[in-house]
Amino acid sequence: MSREYSDLVGDGGPQYNDQIQDEISIFDPLSETSNESSNDNDNIPLSMDVVTPSSGSDLKAAFFNMTNSIVGAGIVGIPMAFLNSGLFLGVLLMTVLTIVNDWTLRLIIINTKLSGTKTYTGFVTYTYGKLGKVVVLLSQGLFAFGGSIGFIIIIGDSIPHVIRPLFANEINNSAILSYILSRNSIMAFCVCAVCFPLSIIKDISLLAKASGLALVSMSIIISIVVFKAPFVSSDFKGTIPTLSYFVNVGFFQAVSVISFALVCHHNTTFIYDSINTPTLDRFNRVVHISCAISGFVCCLMGVCGFLNFGNKTKGNILNNFPSDDLLVNVARLCFGMNMITTLPLEVYVLREVIKDLYIIYKANLNPSYKFQGFSKLQHLATTAILILIPLIIALNTCNLGAVLEIVGATSGSLIAYILPPLCYNKLTKRNHTLKQQIPYYACATFGFLVMVLSTAQTIHATFSSPSNSHCI
Repeated sequence: MSREYSDLVGDGGPQYNDQIQDEISIFDPLSETSNESSNDNDNIPLSMDVVTPSSGSDLKAAFFNMTNSIVGAGIVGIPMAFLNSGLFLGVLLMTVLTIVNDWTLRLIIINTKLSGTKTYTGFVTYTYGKLGKVVVLLSQGLFAFGGSIGFIIIIGDSIPHVIRPLFANEINNSAILSYILSRNSIMAFCVCAVCFPLSIIKDISLLAKASGLALVSMSIIISIVVFKAPFVSSDFKGTIPTLSYFVNVGFFQAVSVISFALVCHHNTTFIYDSINTPTLDRFNRVVHISCAISGFVCCLMGVCGFLNFGNKTKGNILNNFPSDDLLVNVARLCFGMNMITTLPLEVYVLREVIKDLYIIYKANLNPSYKFQGFSKLQHLATTAILILIPLIIALNTCNLGAVLEIVGATSGSLIAYILPPLCYNKLTKRNHTLKQQIPYYACATFGFLVMVLSTAQTIHATFSSPSNSHCI
């Protein structure tokens, strides 16, 4: 077995290892069994193990980008997810979904190699044709778009808390200054003056330093929530019904928020290609470490937030703290800065989606059309539009919880739980028995259930509690 595929063996216990080894050996050109049925492998590229060095980032930079993509906006909603599901079930969900997330992230790169393509869109298109391409483009675009809205909402909920107290007296005496330092004005300034210039960058590996700073800021947030929450006044804390320590009725809402927090599948192939020597072995190390750290951090945030605030836990855990708390305002500042550096990653994905849609449109008009890349003006205009539309929406809503739940339930489930296993099954169905395909169909079925039931629960909860949409 080749070195790149061998990393997939030895990660999940004897049964899992045997299954993966059997599956991978079918497609490994260096495997002795791969020659037994050459007719079944005609569509599998023999060059899938060839490594072409690139001038991208090292593993540390790739780790920063992937972990920053995972540990983003969704982490502040994890305590609410644990409240919805119950503490014990929440921890169990976080553990299981982290493992599934790790598995499907690696499955994406395997699918690209089996199909001889280089992108998420590419292997879905190879597997399901034009319909698959439309579905995956829409799902990736909607996830990144919803994420962008959520990130901007958090910027508006975080940065003003830090800046306005510094000018409290001046704000009271000046209507103009009050407007300049209002939530919407600060949010618009941060997005246009900081996020937009970062979003113009064409090479995702150049965002690694900003991602590293964002991870440092996230560690500050976790520390403050863990160590500060126990000392918050009892007026801010709720009670915890006995049943909520075990299980609660909002299971699927919890799954959708956790999914949003963990999903970075739309960035996966970009991060893989950004590695200076992209191989499965190197990429898998990035995935394992990123998922393990992200899962642990999210679980820690969920447990501490839930145990301290109980049934008063909010969709953004930082909103449970007093608005004049200095240390918490430091956390809010750090989280706002995290969102400022994460938003460009989502814009990068959105821009790629727009590019693919543009190519489809031009190819329909002229089948011989060859895309030569966006001009500088087109690149700037596209980026500006993809920044401004989420900003306009975020200026008119504050319901972060609903955004996380709906995006996680719909496009998040499709990207993470449905498309990767279904594509893998179709690519390998001639070599697998129905029994071997069951885990992949089970994962896809779970994704469909989350999509339908969680969306229904979220819509019902949103209309039942309109106060959730009020800005703080």
